[in-house]
Amino acid sequence: MFAILQYSFIQNAFLAGTCVAAVAAIAGYFMIVRGLTFAGHALPNIGFAGAAGAVLLGIDPVIGMYVFTIGAGISIGLLGKEVNERDTTIGIIMTFALGLGILFLSLYFGYAERVYSILFGQILGISQLDVLITGISSLLTFGIFLTLFRPLLFSSFEPEVAEARGVPVYLLAMIFLILIAITVSLSVQVVGALLVFTLLVGPAATASRIVQRPLWAIVIAILLGVSYTWLGIFFAANSNWPVSFYIATLSFGIYLPVRLLSPLWIGRRARRIAIARQHSAMSPGSVDDQQQSNAMPATGREHDSAR
Repeated sequence: MFAILQYSFIQNAFLAGTCVAAVAAIAGYFMIVRGLTFAGHALPNIGFAGAAGAVLLGIDPVIGMYVFTIGAGISIGLLGKEVNERDTTIGIIMTFALGLGILFLSLYFGYAERVYSILFGQILGISQLDVLITGISSLLTFGIFLTLFRPLLFSSFEPEVAEARGVPVYLLAMIFLILIAITVSLSVQVVGALLVFTLLVGPAATASRIVQRPLWAIVIAILLGVSYTWLGIFFAANSNWPVSFYIATLSFGIYLPVRLLSPLWIGRRARRIAIARQHSAMSPGSVDDQQQSNAMPATGREHDSAR
């Protein structure tokens, strides 16, 4: 079973899959926190249209995918500033891009093999050059996430307070959408445009149910995403089923029991926090303050009765 690790294309798949899974887990966590999961669904479809246009022009489909997803991310950031307008903007841009993709495919008379492989993923066909490009792109994206981690986290949970304190909320939102576009373009090579949600949302959603602290949730999401990818590649190499199927099945199989059982420890944690707050409220200092505050009205009444 482990003899497959000696083949170079399997090694390339493991390297590229590790890079993509780690970056997708980070982006997926912030997507869930910021309520942008619909954007993670729309951008792969938009990227497919870009790949079809690139094939029509005779260039690499990956280039067209990057151009369309990044352009769509910027458009969503400019047109969907308000929360109630964002989903509508994403839907309109996605449907327009899908229409363009259908037009591009109808105008192309050859066999667009690479375009269709983007729909279902092609991780076992990744070359060393693809691994190098994926690794560099992943490192740059990870570095940007690390640099913007604190302000991005602040603006994700408390956007009004962050804006009042001078944090460039809209600029961060624009940069984040561009990072999602890059992450989607990377993830498409592993699981395809149809199942890109698997790496973007699955590990992050599971980790958010396990722990509440953002940093620990991101670490667990990365570990889950990398584990799903490694196991998916290993199972696919020893069978006739695709990698994306195994990754999606593992993601769902882990998320479902965590989702069903998480109310148990979440409720227990909430009760512990409530008890701790009650103990802190009934500390000796607070009791003395309460006695003094109660004594003040009584003293005032004594003075009034003396008068």
